[in-house]
Amino acid sequence: MEKICVIGLGYIGLPMAGLLANTGFYVHGVDNNVKVVETINSGHPHIQEPGLDILVKAAIQNGNLAAALQPVPADVYIIAVPSLITANHLPDLKHIQEAVHAIADHLAPGNLITLETTVPVGTTEKIAGWISELRRDLIIFQPPTPAAAEKQIFLAHCPERVLPGQILKELVENDRIIGGINQLSGKKAQIFYQKFVGGSLLLTDARTAELTKLAENCFRDVNIALANELSYLCDKFGVSVWELIKLANHHPRVNIHQPGPGVGGQCITKDPWFIIDAAPDESIIIRTAREVNNNRPNYVAARIKETAAGFKDPVIACLGLGYKADTGDLRESPALKIVQQLVRDNAGKILVVEPHLESLPECLAHLHSVQLVNLKEGLQQADLIILLVNHNAFKNIDHELLKKKAVIDTRGMFL
Repeated sequence: MEKICVIGLGYIGLPMAGLLANTGFYVHGVDNNVKVVETINSGHPHIQEPGLDILVKAAIQNGNLAAALQPVPADVYIIAVPSLITANHLPDLKHIQEAVHAIADHLAPGNLITLETTVPVGTTEKIAGWISELRRDLIIFQPPTPAAAEKQIFLAHCPERVLPGQILKELVENDRIIGGINQLSGKKAQIFYQKFVGGSLLLTDARTAELTKLAENCFRDVNIALANELSYLCDKFGVSVWELIKLANHHPRVNIHQPGPGVGGQCITKDPWFIIDAAPDESIIIRTAREVNNNRPNYVAARIKETAAGFKDPVIACLGLGYKADTGDLRESPALKIVQQLVRDNAGKILVVEPHLESLPECLAHLHSVQLVNLKEGLQQADLIILLVNHNAFKNIDHELLKKKAVIDTRGMFL
């Protein structure tokens, strides 16, 4: 049985580990969080993702998955640790470098290393350089002679392209980009991914793979920024932005995204900065889109505060706290930023309605002015209702009740 070592058991690494362990591989998962390791080894995921609990439980029970704090010798190493940006929007690859150092001593000729993490252009080449320094007995670039092939290891960037809430489905069904550090590495990675991916496997070089994934997220960020700017224009001209976009999208070659309270999640909020940092003069639109979307929560919070000022002791129900629909995932959530801004501005008593959370996040839990309530309580008690996240749980709200309240709908859900 082929042995896989997955470094990083987060939102990508754990679903990947569970999937592989139930596809016939033995998987050794690595995470530096003791609690995460213990939770997984008890048969439970530490993150919410549909179907993941069943997958992890089955993999632990059949003995094909084990979690640990340190890597072990394996045939394939999958790096799925986070890439970061600093407060000044500069790339921070420390977790990736730590992962490479952790596996270096275990590498052996014939091993394949794949990088699933979205990274700045040139990162795969940096990894190759790090490995070459740490293991001078191994060859990671194209071998010049047949004899050198006996020392060859393989490296490819295979960026994940999944949507939270549908990760297990999309890990299998989505097309995958495979960017080899050389042609041999690309083909080696292609053979591996063919064993569990049903979508097309698109071979290219590592730099092209890195930039392609960044371009995908920049496309979404720029389109959302356009939608948000259109909402500002519609406010100025007294036009419904929702009707405007609906009508414009009837054009066969127009597909404008929807405006909202901002952009969340770790991908779109981070990845464009990798391009901006590397090529600031060539990424003017990308930078502008980031700035538009970054400022959006401030604009929404200001509108809420202005409306709340019309009440003596305003009670504000904020519907949704996650960064996207039907999840309690708070990573870079614009809804959370808006609630925090309302608290800082003393806008009123805040009632948070988030059906996907059992308790308030730590940043809000200690505040007397913020309370987690169910939907019925929030609607009844609030003077002002703010729709921040388009959860399915909010679809059937009685519109007659809404008519009696002040309402700000950032998602166009109450039309």
